[in-house]
Amino acid sequence: MQFSEVFKTRAVRRLVGPSRVSANQLAQEVGVSQGTLSRWLREARSVERMTKASKPQKAPPASPPRTQSGAEKLRLVQASYGLNETDLGALLRREGVHEAQLREWRRTAETALGASVNAVSRTPSPEAKRLKALEQEVRRKDKALAETAALLVLKKKVREIWGDEDDITDPRPAR
Repeated sequence: MQFSEVFKTRAVRRLVGPSRVSANQLAQEVGVSQGTLSRWLREARSVERMTKASKPQKAPPASPPRTQSGAEKLRLVQASYGLNETDLGALLRREGVHEAQLREWRRTAETALGASVNAVSRTPSPEAKRLKALEQEVRRKDKALAETAALLVLKKKVREIWGDEDDITDPRPAR
């Protein structure tokens, strides 16, 4: 089956572009065998090398920067955590994002999340206030109870040492 050059070019672009797909996936989508797609890709690369060697080419026009939604930015920030440099570079290239943009998005997300957490923790709920007051009252009563127990123990020891203080009669006979 003969395919037009336009069709071949579009297929090759889908194999190498920023939103590239695998040759197997593209083969299922367009109904062309994976081997044929791979051959077209090899031919395109060899033609590209020959044209670069024969004449200098000007740089392709820069595409306008892609704008990501807040959810996409947050997804990328989450996906970037814990990656080593190689994996992070692959992620950034695949998504078409610069590292500086990712750092800015991460800082913005951390600032926003930190501000909301701090705002909540600064104003305690009525239940938290009541709990704090009750805990202070329990501590105060525990101290008073410990002090009372210590006084009772001391009073008992004083009676054992000096005897009963309630007896005020003179042990000598009256004359």
